[in-house]
Amino acid sequence: MAPVKAEELVAFVPKEQYDGVDYCITSPPPWLTAVLLAFQHYLVMLGTTVIVATILVPLMGGGHVEKAIVVQTILFLAGINTLLQVHLGTRLPAVMGASYAYIYPAVAIILSPRFAIVVDPFERFVYTMRSLQGALIIAGVVQAIIGFFGIWRIFIRFLSPLAAVPFVTLSALGLFYFAFPAVAKCIEVGLPALILLLLFTEYAAHFFARGSFLFGRCAVLVTVLVVWIYAEILTAAGAYNERSLVTQFSCRADRSGLIHGAPWVRFPYPFQWGYPIFFADDCFVMIAASFSDEEFWSISVYGHVDGGDEICRGNVLPAFSFRSWSWLAERTLTALQPGQFQGISTILDGMCGLLALTRVGSRRVIKISALFMIFFSLFGKFGAIIASIPLPIFSALYCVLFAYSAAAGLCFLQYCNLNTLRTKFILSISLFLGLSIPQYFREYEVFYVFGPVHTHSPAFNVIVNVIFSSPATVAAILAYLLDCTHTYWDGPVWKDRGFHWWEKFKSYRHDPRSEEFYSLPYGLSKYFPSF
Repeated sequence: MAPVKAEELVAFVPKEQYDGVDYCITSPPPWLTAVLLAFQHYLVMLGTTVIVATILVPLMGGGHVEKAIVVQTILFLAGINTLLQVHLGTRLPAVMGASYAYIYPAVAIILSPRFAIVVDPFERFVYTMRSLQGALIIAGVVQAIIGFFGIWRIFIRFLSPLAAVPFVTLSALGLFYFAFPAVAKCIEVGLPALILLLLFTEYAAHFFARGSFLFGRCAVLVTVLVVWIYAEILTAAGAYNERSLVTQFSCRADRSGLIHGAPWVRFPYPFQWGYPIFFADDCFVMIAASFSDEEFWSISVYGHVDGGDEICRGNVLPAFSFRSWSWLAERTLTALQPGQFQGISTILDGMCGLLALTRVGSRRVIKISALFMIFFSLFGKFGAIIASIPLPIFSALYCVLFAYSAAAGLCFLQYCNLNTLRTKFILSISLFLGLSIPQYFREYEVFYVFGPVHTHSPAFNVIVNVIFSSPATVAAILAYLLDCTHTYWDGPVWKDRGFHWWEKFKSYRHDPRSEEFYSLPYGLSKYFPSF
């Protein structure tokens, strides 16, 4: 074996722009490619939408019709918010959608004793929906105020690559219970989908032709189509006729109830279930959820938008790109629409993974995807056909996409000095406790029905349990506080935490690419300047 040369022992140099991304923010792919990729984004977003609606609507007393309308409403608002985000927000290729962070507080509100006295299921559904709407409006207004006064940008300016690693990594790893555990609910459908996706993206695309369009760009679409047909064949052959109702619901391709319940044409208008009802306890619970949401706590906006920025552009998402006025418009619009369970809509966790999978991070693709959402929300029957795909197929996709999203957080380690004990301490303690503390809260609730915090105030109990049941929230709090307090004043620490790599991105004028990537369209930058 030849001796190793000295230059070969040099560590890999950090990169601000990654290799292998074929289409970036301002370089759109051909129209046919853009349309197919946009439909893939729609499919990934649709899975999260159906999962959230399937969990919450039956608890509220709603049936198939109500679930179909809720799914339509989420799709419509997600399309509008995505267009707002791409045009007036961070301007990065990110799809907005429902947030898992609001499931826990929504369930706590739904199970409130005041709804138990309503006997009729539909009346209970409407009453619960109006209460959720009121809580979401208040939470949206609070976030709008925080964004309007630029408080969020102040927080971003003190964030370093070292503190960002746990944020972004656990924002994806913390959702592991929505991935393979859901695949295992119908292993004969979910496992083939997972295996096919891995074979198509990581092997077939390189074996036949590097960057193959079918297996590389459209792997998600091909996987879903093949396994969906396979699930339809199993259903028609009666493979699940003698199985339990739980298995039939997960495996059969005709058990979603969306096709039967969805109207042909329907416009999701504001206050479609009546005017909102405001309860102080519900409002505080939703505000706590918004603080523990992936978006607010750098877990989705800084986590996944920044993760998308790592893949599409290769550097940090600057603080000036969080334009407070567009946040205000988006939050207000979202809060006024009842029954969407987006709460304050968030950037979907799997979208960063899909950008890495397809190697395309173009705004054109995201805009077309938003149009798909709006179209299928208005013409419900067509959207319901696609939404009837068995949920284990979507969960199989998330096994790969969430993993890619977690990898985007690990990429920030290239800016940090891993040879110091300070770096090792902050990383290890935030990652370990970010997984351990939420696991304790979940196990406690499984055994005792209620969380570890059970005072005489139900609202306070839910607030604390919501915050500490989120892995990314716990990791965010620990990493940020430790990084900003532990030997922060020492000279070498500034470089060890990687802060010097991001310094030039803290101001709009320090990076020559800011104008290309973040300037507002239609000359709006003149009236809403960035600093």
